[in-house]
Amino acid sequence: MTTILAMPATRPVKVTQLRVITSEWTKLRSLRSTVWTLLIGITLMIGIGALITAVNASQYHTFNAANRAAFTAIGSSLAGVTFAQLAFGVLGVLVISGEYSTGMIRSSLTAVPARLPVLWAKLAVFAAVVFTLSLTASFTSFSIGQAILSGHHLSVSLTAPGAVRSVVGAAGYLTLAGMIGVAIGALLRNSAGGISAFVGTFFVIPPLTMLLPDSVSNHLIQYLPSNAGASMYDGATRLTSALSPTAGTAVLAVYTVVLIAAAASRLQRRDA
Repeated sequence: MTTILAMPATRPVKVTQLRVITSEWTKLRSLRSTVWTLLIGITLMIGIGALITAVNASQYHTFNAANRAAFTAIGSSLAGVTFAQLAFGVLGVLVISGEYSTGMIRSSLTAVPARLPVLWAKLAVFAAVVFTLSLTASFTSFSIGQAILSGHHLSVSLTAPGAVRSVVGAAGYLTLAGMIGVAIGALLRNSAGGISAFVGTFFVIPPLTMLLPDSVSNHLIQYLPSNAGASMYDGATRLTSALSPTAGTAVLAVYTVVLIAAAASRLQRRDA
């Protein structure tokens, strides 16, 4: 006589934002390219910051009045941020455009039919990782830079006015720039196009604005994402009319929110 055992019915697992975040964290940390890109970003930030600081320290005595006025010990030690943003921005684009390239995004959206929790989870995980690592790199860059400058009596301490704000601001800027990369990747859904758009926005457009008449560029250039962000870490001293750290943070945050809102709208309206 055959006995038939009834298997207990399994309850469907409820999709929650926390579970989606956990899933995105697993995907992010399991990719070797993610780890290498983060390491490259940190290395660029610390290494190039130290190199530029060493050059500035050794040549400070040759600076003219304009260069001395533009030089700050804090901004010099954090100069590597300009190069680190490329690595973090590219990673931001790839976090979501890579899934569109492989078709994995369909599985993600099938598991999370509401769609938007996937975008929020990607942004949350990415922002947490980048801010934590870039904050560590920022403090390291500042410490190494001031150690180099101390030999030339140009250093400042962490308790100096604006020092902590700039160190934290550098990490905040890299995080917001990376989140803009995520939003661009979600909007364009193509890695090459997204990276090109990010590079164009942060590296190509700013120098091109210098070709405009001064009456135009002096009122425009400080509102570009890269220059607004530079004011967050004392990196906009060469601009004729740089924004204050608070205003720069607000401007960059507006860019970030607008692009994320556009990405969320497209994710809801268009199929993967």
